[in-house]
Amino acid sequence: MPPEAATARPLVMADVAARAGVSHQTVSRVINGHHSVAPQTRERVQRAIRELGYRPNLAARALVTGSTRTIGLVSVKIDQYGPAQTMLGLESAARAAGYSLSVSILDEATAVAVHEAVDRFVAQSVDAVLALSTYDDAAEALRQFEAPVPLIAVQVGGGDDRPAVGVDQETGARLATRHLLDLGHRTVHHVAGPADSQEARARIAGWRAELAAVGAPVPEPLQGDWTPSSGHEAGRCLAARMRAGEPVTAVFTANDQMALGLLAALHEEGLSVPRDVSLVGFDDLPEAPYFTPPLTTVRQDFAELGRRGVQLVLARLAGTDLHPDPVPPALIVRASTGPPAAPAPCVGARGLERPGC
Repeated sequence: MPPEAATARPLVMADVAARAGVSHQTVSRVINGHHSVAPQTRERVQRAIRELGYRPNLAARALVTGSTRTIGLVSVKIDQYGPAQTMLGLESAARAAGYSLSVSILDEATAVAVHEAVDRFVAQSVDAVLALSTYDDAAEALRQFEAPVPLIAVQVGGGDDRPAVGVDQETGARLATRHLLDLGHRTVHHVAGPADSQEARARIAGWRAELAAVGAPVPEPLQGDWTPSSGHEAGRCLAARMRAGEPVTAVFTANDQMALGLLAALHEEGLSVPRDVSLVGFDDLPEAPYFTPPLTTVRQDFAELGRRGVQLVLARLAGTDLHPDPVPPALIVRASTGPPAAPAPCVGARGLERPGC
């Protein structure tokens, strides 16, 4: 056996300090992300860590510092694009801050399930817990729960005693509605998300507020459930209204997936987007530019949402009172919207009278 193998031992922080020519305390500060280290010294320590292949002993560090550098994330219904992207944004921001993200995905947003998930994270000695859900049951569970670590709500309305971070859903809905009104549409129809979703209700509120601001009629919204199939059903319903003489020329759907289903239904009914009906979605799916036609939509900045969520966690851990502003959305205009068709006597496919006739 080679002599070096007989004396081999795990690398320790003192080995890094010797290689970098700094103190043990300086290495510790670099590993723990302290800002009191000069950039050149930090780079020298990080280079020594890379060269030696040193891996910090997280368990030992937790015993010394009282911190596991881990944030727990409780999420519900991660199958939709928005929650999935929010989770990725949080993980990226946590990693950049030197934390790992431990995830618990629940099948149901019940108070019992949320409480049990938070309790499990507390038992694992996480530094803080993020709770991601826009559904009423989960939001109510968070309001009633007192955790021994910072508990931060994401995409759920907070309060003075429960900090939260989210995208400004009402402003996003108002942007979508205003865009259609500015194109000359008399009013805008809406396909809403689930009734128990706070995000969906905020988008309804923004849509109604923008219509009210200009005195436009407020049609009865159609109920969806975020899925393309519910958007397809809404599209068939709107086509039936058009056959009955209702002038439907512009639609705002509460997410892009329902917009996709609605596009398919209108096409089946012989209607063209945007010639007959202009359409705006919400979320800006990666596929949205490749819909037929490319979809005008409201983009949520999930990376920024993750950054602000982790920023809020770090502030609470430091004992700082921080209430971040909502993340602003952005309107992305593509080919699915245009001015309403000029009034003219015409009949579309399947005998469906077009808007304005």
